[in-house]
Amino acid sequence: MAKIVLDAVDKVYAGGVKAVDGLDLEIRDGEFMVLVGPSGCGKSTALRMIAGLEEISGGKISIGDRVVNDLAPKDRDIAMVFQNYALYPHMTVEKNLEFGLKLRGASKEERKKKVLEAAKMLGLEQFLDRKPAALSGGQRQRVAMGRAIVREPQAFLMDEPLSNLDAKLRVSMRASLSQLHERLGVTTVYVTHDQIEAMTLGSRVCVLREGKLQQVDTPQRLFDNPVNLFVAGFIGSPAMNFVDAELTRGDGGARVRFAGFDLPVPDELVAAKPGLEDWFGKKLILGVRPSDFEDAAHADSAWAPMGVTSSVTEELGSEINVIFTIDAPPVEHKDTADLAEDAADGDAADTAIPLTDNKALWTARVNARSHVRPGQQVELAVDTRRLHFFDPTSGLAIGHQEAPKISKD
Repeated sequence: MAKIVLDAVDKVYAGGVKAVDGLDLEIRDGEFMVLVGPSGCGKSTALRMIAGLEEISGGKISIGDRVVNDLAPKDRDIAMVFQNYALYPHMTVEKNLEFGLKLRGASKEERKKKVLEAAKMLGLEQFLDRKPAALSGGQRQRVAMGRAIVREPQAFLMDEPLSNLDAKLRVSMRASLSQLHERLGVTTVYVTHDQIEAMTLGSRVCVLREGKLQQVDTPQRLFDNPVNLFVAGFIGSPAMNFVDAELTRGDGGARVRFAGFDLPVPDELVAAKPGLEDWFGKKLILGVRPSDFEDAAHADSAWAPMGVTSSVTEELGSEINVIFTIDAPPVEHKDTADLAEDAADGDAADTAIPLTDNKALWTARVNARSHVRPGQQVELAVDTRRLHFFDPTSGLAIGHQEAPKISKD
């Protein structure tokens, strides 16, 4: 096992295109770090630079106590798992698993011992005599992982290893990966475009955009305390709802006004967000997560009411997504534009985009016991203790400890 450190790492391609831009990242010994972001954000390039499959243009990469900038991939003591399984079709599962060990000169007894251990761990014992063509996609992926495990490397590097599997199998393979990491404790760097996969697997998650690090934290803290509009909209499914709003203060305390709605802002929320006091009487961007709504009939009585007309309902069994329009245009900001573009490519969480009359679509996630149907008026309730506020110029979260305070005249 080993710590992996990227220190001001750059990757510049011909023509001056920067795929990775000054990336500083420390992956702790034994950690499961997930790199996530939209297509072209530099996550796979960063992984390939750690592996030595891409030369770095600047900076320094360390694995354990060694700087590996000039080391060949075979000398870095890492094992990679790709989305295409890269198995030898003419070899049995057993031969595929032991191939790397054989190249390294391991004895027959050692090879047999390690192959059987990996096969048992991955539930492949009954398939050792089969060839890849006789295996399912999930079984082939387990063989690819087994081939990495038998190496006993300092780190596993995984590039979208589950993307070729169907949805149900991906869920079970995610669970297997988590158990595997718990058991082996090997430092793992995992690339995915699927932010649900990132949230469920990562000890910590690193969000990249245009080659730059946006935020790295535990999945829950990314969800609860995004550093900017981009992270807020990318992490979470359905995506956070955004609207231009105004923060006001009157006899009844702080309030936020938008699209004909007027919601109270609890004093404890204002106190918990340093710098929010400076925004009273000014325009900002309000963010509300779908999960912070509820049908008022099933909500805490302290939550603020918000009457809307349901446009579409998605009944998911355990909950219902209520999709509705608000009388305000979609937020115009580079962060939200990038999110909408990525969602259009089918590569991120659903992002609120306009449908008609330049009105923004919002989503509320409510209890399955709600009787809301399309076209109906519904009284929603909002947990205003969990509202998010963003600087409309910089896109930074107001009051976030990692976001520098931006003065606004």
